[in-house]
Amino acid sequence: MYNILVVDDDKEIVKAIEIYLSKEGYNILKAYDGKEALEIIDQVKDIHLVLLDVMMPKLDGISVANIIRKDKAIPIIMLSAKSEDYDKIAGLNNGADDYITKPFNPLELIARVNSQIRRYTSLGSMVKEEEQIYRTGQLEINDITKEVIVEGKNVKLTPTEYNILKFLTKNKGIVYSIEQIYQNVWEEECYGAENIIAVHIRHIREKIEINPREPKYLKVIWGVGYKIENLEK
Repeated sequence: MYNILVVDDDKEIVKAIEIYLSKEGYNILKAYDGKEALEIIDQVKDIHLVLLDVMMPKLDGISVANIIRKDKAIPIIMLSAKSEDYDKIAGLNNGADDYITKPFNPLELIARVNSQIRRYTSLGSMVKEEEQIYRTGQLEINDITKEVIVEGKNVKLTPTEYNILKFLTKNKGIVYSIEQIYQNVWEEECYGAENIIAVHIRHIREKIEINPREPKYLKVIWGVGYKIENLEK
């Protein structure tokens, strides 16, 4: 059973999320402020996803996401009553993998949770098949060990960053639109994913490129999309 930590100072929202996700077979842990959330994360070994409200007492969700991301790859979905781009981008910039605007549709909540859990748990699985290694230049992704090596150095990515980079590297040289990246990585229809993809792409660039302003591997094709350069020609 997968453990999901729900963090929101509104107890009615926490209860509603617990009802929705418990029916899907998830075990729900609950916290009502940021400090309590961090205490639970320190105490519980296996937390597979955090649903994290932005505005909370004691410690806000943005700060909590930033602290979690310093040494953990747990997927984070931000919950926010605001729909402004600034709030969405702030969450993504501080380590969130996705966001949901309140009030949310229960079906959307379940779909996004299932998608994050599926990708996160796949990172820890040892596939008993022929080893899959994707390369271009000095960028290498080992999809058995889930390691990313660039210029001889191990690069630490979040689960979402890893899956985006793996998808593009597996299909190096091919340009994909934001919608195509979202549909292939999230495995669901794309609804307003421009901010999500753009921020994750920027984070990946900062981690794999020597000079992110002059990228060698991850290229933007203006007005079209993104690609990993095929350096094996």
